[in-house]
Amino acid sequence: MGQILLVRHAQARFGTEDYDRLSDLGREQARTLGKWLAERGRRLDSAVTGSLKRHGQTAEICLEAMPAALRPKAERRADAGFDEYDADAVLLRHNPEFADGAALWKHIQSSENPRRDFHAMFTGAMTRWMEGANDSDYHEPWSAFRARCVAALDRITGQAGPSRTTAVFTSGGPIAALCQHLLGLDARRTLEVNSVLVNCATTGLLYNPEAVSLSFLNNYSHLENGNPQMVTYR
Repeated sequence: MGQILLVRHAQARFGTEDYDRLSDLGREQARTLGKWLAERGRRLDSAVTGSLKRHGQTAEICLEAMPAALRPKAERRADAGFDEYDADAVLLRHNPEFADGAALWKHIQSSENPRRDFHAMFTGAMTRWMEGANDSDYHEPWSAFRARCVAALDRITGQAGPSRTTAVFTSGGPIAALCQHLLGLDARRTLEVNSVLVNCATTGLLYNPEAVSLSFLNNYSHLENGNPQMVTYR
């Protein structure tokens, strides 16, 4: 039976103009994950990333923290099927009063409680997108996003072969979409999964030629080292 380890990328620079790169804390999270995998003797046969910078940086730092004997022998490859959805587009369709993403983020950052206000806005926007009643408003409806994530998963299970472990460095959206696909979750439950995924947490899948199943979800025990700042959600 093969294994797939879905890794949500480490903390990026949320709320900045260049979000798509890891923060200093994110780099430490990725390094911690690599050390944890090494301590447990987890050998990775292959590694796949989305095409985003934060995916590649998480993979690079994590794998460098592992001894050569446990790293994939083949060069890691990128698959844009594991890319995150366009969060700015989703938010703006729900909040058309903001002409562009910069105005939206400026509004959030100027509020008395930016995190609370962003969470409320994000939840409303994601619900609108995921429920499917307004698909024509989006260049990538939720159903299409989920389909490309599932297709990316199928490429791995079709190519990796049995008894192999593949690490996939991706984002929270694809992980939640795959959970919906595997577990038959409705939009509300899927959004709940998406909202609790921790940066650099791991989700395990098992597969054989007949089926793919969820083994565990959102494990971040490697980050619980006495420093509460290591556990982040954005």
